[in-house]
Amino acid sequence: MSGDPDLTAIASEVVSPSKAAPRSLGLRARPPRVARFRRGLVIGAVGIVAIALSGLAWFALSPRALQAAKAPTVSSAVDRGTSAEAVRQLPSDYAQGGAPPRLGPPLPGDLGRAVINHQRRDGLVVGDAGSDTPMPQPSTDQQAVDAERQWREGQARQAREAGVMVQVTRRAEAAVAPNLLASPEFATPPPVSSPQGIGEPGDQNRKMAFMGAVPGGESIYTAHQLETPRSPYQVMAGTVISASLITGLNSDLPGLVVAQVTENVFDSATGRILLIPQGARLIGSYDSVVAFGQRRALLVWKRIILPDGASIQLDNLPATDTEGHAGLADQVDFHTWRLLKGVVLSTLLGVGTKLSLGDGESDLVRAIRQSTQQSASQAGQQIVAKQLAVQPTLRVRPGWPLRAIVHKDLILRPWRAL
Repeated sequence: MSGDPDLTAIASEVVSPSKAAPRSLGLRARPPRVARFRRGLVIGAVGIVAIALSGLAWFALSPRALQAAKAPTVSSAVDRGTSAEAVRQLPSDYAQGGAPPRLGPPLPGDLGRAVINHQRRDGLVVGDAGSDTPMPQPSTDQQAVDAERQWREGQARQAREAGVMVQVTRRAEAAVAPNLLASPEFATPPPVSSPQGIGEPGDQNRKMAFMGAVPGGESIYTAHQLETPRSPYQVMAGTVISASLITGLNSDLPGLVVAQVTENVFDSATGRILLIPQGARLIGSYDSVVAFGQRRALLVWKRIILPDGASIQLDNLPATDTEGHAGLADQVDFHTWRLLKGVVLSTLLGVGTKLSLGDGESDLVRAIRQSTQQSASQAGQQIVAKQLAVQPTLRVRPGWPLRAIVHKDLILRPWRAL
């Protein structure tokens, strides 16, 4: 059986069958087909469009020859249409028209007769108002006289209808101002300026006027009389109240300030009666508007509160330092660093635009460079101006000693401890 060749061939075919070819594995999709235009067709379309645009430009820019229009002849104007029936019935000349129609009675509001009568009274016209005869025209001299008379009447009418040159509503304000300035508290002489408008060094004229201003004039006697105290419990003007700040002060924003009295205040007459005890509170405010170079903060006190809750209003009591100088001086911030940063930034902008482009440049590049330089210079100037406009900041720390000077008499009561 093993030697049978047919079986051996069949067994070999069954054991080792022939292998099929592997299928091709596609890793990418087929690329899309590219749509191509014919080069000749594109060139032809572009050429046609260019020729059309050139023709339109030539037609639009070509000069137009001005030609005068021909005037239509009479025959052509007549031929255009027939005349109306009413026009054909009109007379050919004014001699065939007859007398003009007579006008009826005057309508309401017709001022012709009244105007004629007024002019006749003034001697402008001569004749009867009801007659139909034409009136003679006035002469040249009469017309000049009439024009002068009418001009004078117009000026007189304008003078009668014109309003007053001085407003009456200002009289009340002007009457209040002298009374306010006449009081001793507000009797301050006005500043005296030089004729050329340029003040002298130190403004000595104003200082001399201030020292020589006497409310009573040249009289040797003062206009005021001796005042007796209304109460034995008074703190007279000129009394100095010692205090120290409880709250700090920063002039960036307006606000209130609180201080505490550090020494007892006695009556001015005997100096034995305690009127303002130590520990009383002073309530005031400060001026947040600071001028350039200012170093002292302006404070005023508006109210004083005693420890028992009683209080009295103060008419803007000025605050001074321990030496009596007006205002308080502690710390000043001129914002110098911000100003230096603005100056440096302005300089860098100018230098950067100057060195950014070379010398060999076209007209367009030169114009861009000059415009950039001007814009950078203006921006730098505005930055520096903004920094210069920032006002200094005044700071006074809490606990700073101060003095309050009484400028009006205060009527109080003796202090009794609770």
